[in-house]
Amino acid sequence: MQTGKFPKQVHYFYMRQQSDLKSASEPRARGRILDLFAHKPRERLTPAEILRCAGFARDELQLIVDALRGLCRDGQLVRLKKNHYALPDRQHLVKGRVHAHPDGYGFLIPEDRDMDDLYLNRREMRRVMHGDQVMVRVDRKSRGGAETHIVQVLERGQKRLLGTYDELNGKGFLVPMDARIGAIPLKPGVVKPEKGKVVAAEISRYGTAMSSPEAHVVNVMGDPDDPEVQAQSIVFRYGLSTSFPPEVHREASQVSYAIAPEEVAARTDLRGLPIVTIDGENARDFDDAVYVRKQGDRYELYVSIADVAHYVAAETALDQEAWARATSVYFPDRAIPMLPEALSNGICSLNPNEDRLTKTVCIEFNAKGEVVRSRFFNSVIRSHERMTYTNVRRVLVDRDPEVLERYKELIDQFKLMEELALLIYEQRKARGNLDFDLPEAEIILDLQGVPENIVRAERNIAHRIIEEFMIAANEAVARQLTEKNLPLLYRVHEGPDREALEALAPFLLSLGYRLPLKQERVAPVEIQKLLESAHGKPEERVLNRVLLRSMKQAVYQPENIGHFGLASACYTHFTSPIRRYPDLVVHRMFDRALRGDKLKPNEREDLVRYLQEAGKHTSERERHAMDAEREMVALKKAQFMMNKLSEEFTGFITTLANFGFFVELDEYFVEGLVKLSSLIDDDYDYYEKEYIIKGRRHGRKFRLGDNVRVKVVRINAFRSEIDFELVSTGNGKTSKR
Repeated sequence: MQTGKFPKQVHYFYMRQQSDLKSASEPRARGRILDLFAHKPRERLTPAEILRCAGFARDELQLIVDALRGLCRDGQLVRLKKNHYALPDRQHLVKGRVHAHPDGYGFLIPEDRDMDDLYLNRREMRRVMHGDQVMVRVDRKSRGGAETHIVQVLERGQKRLLGTYDELNGKGFLVPMDARIGAIPLKPGVVKPEKGKVVAAEISRYGTAMSSPEAHVVNVMGDPDDPEVQAQSIVFRYGLSTSFPPEVHREASQVSYAIAPEEVAARTDLRGLPIVTIDGENARDFDDAVYVRKQGDRYELYVSIADVAHYVAAETALDQEAWARATSVYFPDRAIPMLPEALSNGICSLNPNEDRLTKTVCIEFNAKGEVVRSRFFNSVIRSHERMTYTNVRRVLVDRDPEVLERYKELIDQFKLMEELALLIYEQRKARGNLDFDLPEAEIILDLQGVPENIVRAERNIAHRIIEEFMIAANEAVARQLTEKNLPLLYRVHEGPDREALEALAPFLLSLGYRLPLKQERVAPVEIQKLLESAHGKPEERVLNRVLLRSMKQAVYQPENIGHFGLASACYTHFTSPIRRYPDLVVHRMFDRALRGDKLKPNEREDLVRYLQEAGKHTSERERHAMDAEREMVALKKAQFMMNKLSEEFTGFITTLANFGFFVELDEYFVEGLVKLSSLIDDDYDYYEKEYIIKGRRHGRKFRLGDNVRVKVVRINAFRSEIDFELVSTGNGKTSKR
């Protein structure tokens, strides 16, 4: 690599962006405009006035208009009436997301977490939809009240909509799947759907104070009761691409499956080690392989990860598409990969008995499971076996004779893995690692893809082995790149807000637990102690749930603030480059470290800016994928319960809300809603701070974790809704109907 040039490993997107910034004058125009407002902070100026006051040339008016649009989009300026622009007044202007209510009003959820939510009346909601990012003005009234007015829509949250087709007075309407979005008029099209059919639509015009929004039909998907239509509806609504563009397929087809001898010679050859992959039964992309050996009282762990960066170069169509997707999405019956199958299941996948290019982390541990030293290198491996979690369990726990015979040459290797993994876990536990014991649902599908059972997902020693080894490798890479002073995309997890824990304290106290909130910040080890003290007790499951909900989401960013949940001071994601774009970014920095590249100051600044953009983008895509996966699981659960209408089940209360409470069934990992309107023996109110629903007249109470008996009364699989009716509570009280 030539010195002084932008690092080749950096994503094409940012390279192109930097090129544009250098050749275009808009960034300079933005800077001059902001300088002008810095000297005139209270002024409201038109583009023509800005041209004159900031010393622009007469022919640069369009440049100013473009720069102003960008500044408003970023929230640095606001556009006022009569084409005037001004700095946001921090006392009166608030930025946030719109959260709509089915009844027509809504709330602004401010970006500033210290601010309360702001009410948006029906008139203001005519201009926006659920999920829009907006700037609002808060007008204080003399009597202490306040009115919230939308000043500017910064980003639209809804572009594609899904719903059923309906007609009124001969005009077509879309009734959106999301009840928080009202019916939207449809432009007449070539094909007229039948009433009640599911249609996919795109918004062609957003609403204003004087007119309603409008959409046009993209596709008529079919009957809302068709399970496949229901699944495809979720794929469409989340904008997930189920196919790759032709240029991506073309590049993937040009990737050679043969590994050149000179490439093997340039790497450390690990093909002689009995290295194995351990994954789930249905996994098809294998991006990590492991091997452990012991010499004296020292353990040596090899974690080899698919070298995706070798095959997916920056500035390629493959890389662009991987960036756009940012993550693979996994549903119970299908997967939407980040990379084409030729790579994800082919040359990049560490398939058994095939030579593969990898990046290897070799970590040496002492007898206590403490890291002594680490080595890093590019390698070539040959996986000796494709192991499953189930078969490793049968070797280590069940001692199944048939499985022992089949894997007799690897038995000692698995025993060493178990031994080391438990040592590493004890070290992580000692520093405060949080291990929420919340069972996950596994949906069992029949040959047609219809759910036939929902069971508790197994978590055994094999899962523990892989989890500990991957965490160890991720930490080792993060430490190495940090020590070499290279910018890095860290995986960070901020600790819970003190306010959130203080709000939780009364509920914990009612169960007989408390957190030491006198400290400035609660340490992970304190929460860990609380979880351990509830282990095996009736309140364990509800305690795990409420504490987990108080935690913030982990994100990607170039600033290292540590990982609270893992109690790790330095952490990144390195071990899954086939399915996560952040790991591919880290692999490219890993290559720089191996080469010993030094960054010039301007390169470092450019790279940090890119990492900030990459962190924001991949974190958003990760949350987007998680929401889609969660909704697909909810859909499969609703489909499973369709033939169980009127049946009764026992369960426990998992969530309280002002409209009812959710109950998880003991027999299946399925949640349903008991609406307060269905409880006719009293009028009930939700007391949020006390975590309780209580009747006004008789004082009957519903708390988190209460055991109840319910009956299935309504299922809308298209909306993934399951409604229960309360039959009785754990104390034997029945619902009067």
